[in-house]
Amino acid sequence: MLKLLTPTAYGSHHVTSAIRFRSTPVNSLFFKPLTLLTGWNRTSYELGRRSFSSELDSDTKPSATTVSTKPHLDDCLTVIALPLPHKPLIPGFYMPIYVKDPKVLAALQESRRQQAPYAGAFLFKDDASTDSSYGSETDNILEKLKGKELLNRIHEVGTLAQISSIQGEQVILIGHRRLRITEMVSEDPLTVKVDHLKDKPYDKDDDVIKATYFQVMSTLRDVLKTTSLWRDQVRTYTQACEFNYPKLADFGAGISGANKHQNQGVLEELDVHKRLELTLELVKKEVEINKIQESIAKAVEEKFSGDRRRIILKEQINAIKKELGVETDNKSALSEKFRGRIDLIKDKIPEHVLKVIEEELKKLQLLETSSSEYDVTYNYLDWLTVLPWGNFSDENFDVLRAEKILDEDHYGLSDVKERILEFIAVGRLRGTSQGKIICLSGPPGVGKTSIGRSIARALDRKFFRFSVGGLSDVAEIKGHRRTYIGAMPGKMVQCLKNVGTENPLVLIDEIDKLGVRCHDGDPASAMLELLDPEQNANFLDHYLNVTIDLSKVLFVCTANVTDTIPSPLLDRMEVITLSGYITDEKMHIARDYLVNTARRDCGIKPEQVDVSDAALLSLIENYCREAGVRNLQKQIEKVFRKIALKLVREGSAQVPAISDDVTTDTEDTKSLAKTDLESPETSAEGSTVLTDELATGDSKKPETEQSVEVAETVEKFMIDESNLSDYVGKPVFQAEKIYEQTPVGVVMGLAWTSMGGSTLYIETTFVEEGEGKGGLHITGRLGDVMKESAEIAHTVARRIMLEKEPENKLFANSKLHLHVPAGATPKDGPSAGCTMITSLLSLALKKPVRKDLAMTGEVTLTGRILAIGGVKEKTIAARRSEVKVIIFPEANRRDFDELAENVKEGLEVHFVDDYEQIFELAFGYDH
Repeated sequence: MLKLLTPTAYGSHHVTSAIRFRSTPVNSLFFKPLTLLTGWNRTSYELGRRSFSSELDSDTKPSATTVSTKPHLDDCLTVIALPLPHKPLIPGFYMPIYVKDPKVLAALQESRRQQAPYAGAFLFKDDASTDSSYGSETDNILEKLKGKELLNRIHEVGTLAQISSIQGEQVILIGHRRLRITEMVSEDPLTVKVDHLKDKPYDKDDDVIKATYFQVMSTLRDVLKTTSLWRDQVRTYTQACEFNYPKLADFGAGISGANKHQNQGVLEELDVHKRLELTLELVKKEVEINKIQESIAKAVEEKFSGDRRRIILKEQINAIKKELGVETDNKSALSEKFRGRIDLIKDKIPEHVLKVIEEELKKLQLLETSSSEYDVTYNYLDWLTVLPWGNFSDENFDVLRAEKILDEDHYGLSDVKERILEFIAVGRLRGTSQGKIICLSGPPGVGKTSIGRSIARALDRKFFRFSVGGLSDVAEIKGHRRTYIGAMPGKMVQCLKNVGTENPLVLIDEIDKLGVRCHDGDPASAMLELLDPEQNANFLDHYLNVTIDLSKVLFVCTANVTDTIPSPLLDRMEVITLSGYITDEKMHIARDYLVNTARRDCGIKPEQVDVSDAALLSLIENYCREAGVRNLQKQIEKVFRKIALKLVREGSAQVPAISDDVTTDTEDTKSLAKTDLESPETSAEGSTVLTDELATGDSKKPETEQSVEVAETVEKFMIDESNLSDYVGKPVFQAEKIYEQTPVGVVMGLAWTSMGGSTLYIETTFVEEGEGKGGLHITGRLGDVMKESAEIAHTVARRIMLEKEPENKLFANSKLHLHVPAGATPKDGPSAGCTMITSLLSLALKKPVRKDLAMTGEVTLTGRILAIGGVKEKTIAARRSEVKVIIFPEANRRDFDELAENVKEGLEVHFVDDYEQIFELAFGYDH
């Protein structure tokens, strides 16, 4: 610690008999600015001088009348070297240090007894492996270093320090003058020879050094305005020494908060001007730091004073209002607000909930408004009293009206609409509705979410939607405990508050994408209590901690697939599958819904654009083959956006220039710019035509507004198959039918994908022949199940060939290669089994199958055909590839019969339960 030298630093026993006064003129050039800074006058100066010995001026020669018992400072040429760990000792300051080495401590005490109480104070150098910010580590290192090791670790330039006092291990040092180590005398304790360093000569009258001196003084004045501690230090320092150029530089460096390296630089600098410049930098930095501290302190003070003022004023207002009877206190007002809510529906609130509300209201009256528990109780009561206890919306059980609404919003989906109408019919017969859990499962873009909105509109129920995709926190469903900061009820309680009824329609989106079990619990398990009809009549939210009745809520869930829904949760749902739309249905949806919506959203009038059926069909077949219509909607919007851009560009180009002598208002200008969009007169081919009125130059406007004649044009855009690529680019899909005539060894299968159905070719070819080389190589990025199906197909095909043509040794002696095209696409599933067998047999018999045939079905080793899924999607894919004959497993006959007639139209479908039947249909083989 580095402190200013104060009179108390010298005890009475340290004052020598030689008390010398140096005549320093108080009105000198150096002292005047300081008196302005500190407010210190001549009287205080004289009193201070008389009360304190000028030890720091002992480097001057004593007068003839003084007798000194101490050695002169110039005689101190050999001193004990004391390492300073944290900061150098600046002349004119004192510093307490702790000396733990008993030998060094004894040597210092001996020096004081011999009337030579001086030592050398040298700053300890930083070690690369030691962080100097850790003082204890530096002290431990100093205890271990002795002799030459210690000499190498201290700076050469230090300070001659007077040993003021020794109390135990604490030694008080007072800095006097600068020293430089020349050589080592002894190692323990470390004693060195030193040279006394003198400041370089300088010209006191030099303008540059004067300016630097006064700049330091000015900066000190700025600091003294805000820091009283520095003001006291200035007064103390001027009592102890002459405040000249060198002393001012030392003073500024000593009281600054600079680090030890910067202070050591000031100590080692013998050029007085440069030393003043270094000090100026340090003091300037202190000014900036003080400004920042002052602004922070001011901001904090303003904040707290403002808060206190608001609190006092608020309390005064409340007291005045209470005295006048204008308003009761806060707690009474809140209690009245909550009671006003429950009084209206008191007979509908369950008894156990009413009891909790009364208890919380009493608790609210006892709590202080400043306590945290008060806010928790207030929020809890707010939620309990705002819920729609016993409030049900009036449902509309008109089946015909509901059917009309469903048909307006969606085309097709007859099975889904039928189920909703059944639900409405049951409600009408029972006279009351019942909560159900319906799960709409299907590919993206088939309208699952919008169906939920239509159901709510048909039933006149309130609608609320929340998605659980990726949800992993159970608190989102069941709420947080009230003990947590920022606790909130779960989604269902928030839903009831938002809709204001107890019987809304709640759409739970993406239920097949629930998050996995984690430290926050298992959301799928939490959903059981929400959806189970046997449990949700007493649903317990963690925040409310009272049961609420959700049995009247109609839950509609959506999912892309049901495989990822946990079985206990799926068991409580009624699954309705939306397989997607066939081409005819997409055409109706595009024509009746998507085109009109896109045109309206783009601000285009019906007479400006005409989209042909051929263009829509091309979009569906070549760009948007997915099961839903979301991508089809995007492509149609893309077409209309490009048309809108063309209309705006042409409209901007056709806006006429208006002469300077005519003034038209904004509406007239807009009408001119939009004329080409609004004129109804167009040619059949969409060419540009002139209206009769404009062509003849006639006008119905007043003569004052007709300074310019404008030729207004309108263009109608025709979108057909020929120019469709100009708007949406090249076709994405090519024809799925690769072969006009199916080659030997190639058979078309039917597959299901997340985007709907597709055709899938199975190809088999001969590789090589040799005795006992029979085998099968499989490619096409097939999954494990599909690879097993290929092995089963190879076994079944060999068995059939042994029965049909025993002399045919192709499978026994030939290596075959089976491939499924589109090798970059992963494929898996057992339904290609019958197709693989047929492909192998086609190669063995050297006989192609029918060109318009496609098949699907899983085959066992005995040749039995098992049921498969995705009948509708596969049927649509077959129609898209112009397939006329389809082979399905017998077990799928019911699924096919449920399809719409327009899907089944024109197809020859065979249902088989044994591969022998497929063999006959594929090859016409007559046993």
